[in-house]
Amino acid sequence: MRTILSFFALLVISAQAGADLSSISNTDAVSGLKQALNDGSVAAVAKLGVENGFFSNPQVKIPLPPSLKRVEGAMRAFGMRKQADELVLSMNRAAEAAVPEAKQLLVDAAKKMSVQDAKQILTGGATAGTDYFKRNTQTQLTERFLPIVKKATEKVGLAQQYNSIASQGASLGLVKDDQVTIERYVTQKTLDGLYFMIGEQEKAFRQNPVGATSDIVKKVFGALR
Repeated sequence: MRTILSFFALLVISAQAGADLSSISNTDAVSGLKQALNDGSVAAVAKLGVENGFFSNPQVKIPLPPSLKRVEGAMRAFGMRKQADELVLSMNRAAEAAVPEAKQLLVDAAKKMSVQDAKQILTGGATAGTDYFKRNTQTQLTERFLPIVKKATEKVGLAQQYNSIASQGASLGLVKDDQVTIERYVTQKTLDGLYFMIGEQEKAFRQNPVGATSDIVKKVFGALR
């Protein structure tokens, strides 16, 4: 995971040291940020897009939708424990299958970063880099994730029952749009998990920066010191 560190270390050094970014060229500054954003996004996808990347990580594991969560105890009491467990597993497996689709879009977003984007990231808040990814990838990732998630969950009986009931609830304004079907719920939770992991890394590295690992970022670091 050291490849993700350079970007966030740069953010901290620039903020804490009050560095004069004019001492390096815009080309070098943006190149360093692009490389680090690229490495970080690839690392996040690699960590989540494997078996148990979601299911065994309590920080991003996808639980039953709220409406089912509220009656989970009753479901288990009435012999539906297996179905509930099957649905939870299928939702998390769906997320793990979908996440690799994010890799290229995240890489492309990093490549397209402008000088103005770089300045906003350098001077932004604790998750400015993560927010940049959200702005530039969330809509496209939703479109890519949905069919993968749907295919992974459509064979689960409880998922189909939920969709039928939730659609009725939505028509009455009782179910939120992002929970009207299992696939929409899981897609949103998959996105939340992906951005959460990137954001947690960003906050951690802002608080405890480490050395750069690529030549271009080292060049930027040298100018910042």
